[in-house]
Amino acid sequence: MEDPRANSPAGADLHLDLGGTRGRSDLVHALHESIRTGRLPAGTRLPSSRTLAKDLGIARNTVADAYGQLVAEGWLTARQGSGTEVADRILPAATPALSETPQPPSYRYDLTPGSPDVSTFPRGEWLAAARKAIPAAPNAAFGYGDPRGRIELRENLADYLARARGVWADPERIVICSGYVQALNLLTDVLRQQDATTMSVEEFGYSLHWDVIRFRGLQPHPVPVDEQGVRADLLTGQAALLTPAHQMPLGVPLAPDRRTAAVEWARQTGAVLIEDDYDGEFRYDRQSVGALQALDPERVVYTGTASKSLAPALRLAWMVLPEHLMEPVLAVKHTTDLLTATLDQLVLAEFIASGHYDRHVRRTRQHYRRRRDHLVELLAVRAPGVKVAGISAGLHVLLDVPSDAADMVSRAKRQGLLVASLDNYRFTPDPAARQALIVGYGTPPDHAYNGALDLLCQVLAV
Repeated sequence: MEDPRANSPAGADLHLDLGGTRGRSDLVHALHESIRTGRLPAGTRLPSSRTLAKDLGIARNTVADAYGQLVAEGWLTARQGSGTEVADRILPAATPALSETPQPPSYRYDLTPGSPDVSTFPRGEWLAAARKAIPAAPNAAFGYGDPRGRIELRENLADYLARARGVWADPERIVICSGYVQALNLLTDVLRQQDATTMSVEEFGYSLHWDVIRFRGLQPHPVPVDEQGVRADLLTGQAALLTPAHQMPLGVPLAPDRRTAAVEWARQTGAVLIEDDYDGEFRYDRQSVGALQALDPERVVYTGTASKSLAPALRLAWMVLPEHLMEPVLAVKHTTDLLTATLDQLVLAEFIASGHYDRHVRRTRQHYRRRRDHLVELLAVRAPGVKVAGISAGLHVLLDVPSDAADMVSRAKRQGLLVASLDNYRFTPDPAARQALIVGYGTPPDHAYNGALDLLCQVLAV
């Protein structure tokens, strides 16, 4: 019997390419790949739908539908009396393989600040909150909603922030964000639209935050910081970014008279104070320092985040805004991301309402305090020449060292330990200034903590 594929010069090749085809989607994919890779060059005449269907053992309509889809997409052409052919397409030139992106070096131990011990994330309680919150959520919660965030979370946050941080927090003034960096982006964008040009920043802090300010068109202006916090008498510009509860990274709270002076400066000049309360829940030896925002809710933007208290992966942060900033911020947020992902908001709302959040903060506060005490006691024995500062709160300490801090950081890296120097957090690096290491005791899991401290002591002892 005559082989039906003999009527088509492409028949044999098609048999090789399409032998595993079982349905329309398989056939479309196989033909597409054969054309894209040049196996079927432009002008190749394809078998009739009847012939190919018989050859592959599938329904003729399946082949006809596949041909029709590829004609509609421009891969094939079909003319009455001429059959079906591979279209003449200009295919993109083969892209050379990209070289592998260099990966950052890995270290045995990480003692840099900025992250909690993520192994403490309360998975069971979070799952329990999710199982309760998501089935109970109204249908509207799964659609496009309020750019401020879910009302359930805003109401629970308002209650929590009022009693835990002393924040004046109306749920209508709270905006939920996808992390603190988005909050800062939104605020600086609005300030720039309102003709702001300069924002005061503490001379020590995160370079990422300064980069955000610059990217949005403002000029960050560094203001000196001493043992009483930022020099409020030197604030300038149309806004100021401050860490009043626990200066990052020096660890000092803003003194009462300077808190008052900062707020008074904002009132007199019409400036906006942005309060970054990044780790205000972790204070160990005395009563927590309340939020600066309570002194004047119309001049201070309070910002907080779940990144330190729970985990950075949640990407949940919040702003408590003055009334005059609500509409401008929401307008920018609407065009930026419309709204922050809702499901985790619902879970966090239930997590707070059920008391899980308070219990988790109490547990982790005790956990980090034990870690801090162990670090301080170990340094007193094995590195008595090192002065420890900034220990009353947060997830890091400052170690004043007698030699070059940058050299210590390099030696530590060579031994598999990642630490940071104070100069890494200085607005203008100055190797001749105060020599100190910033040691974060939050990041390592329990099984690695003692090994990390042992290696740290070895580096400090050299």
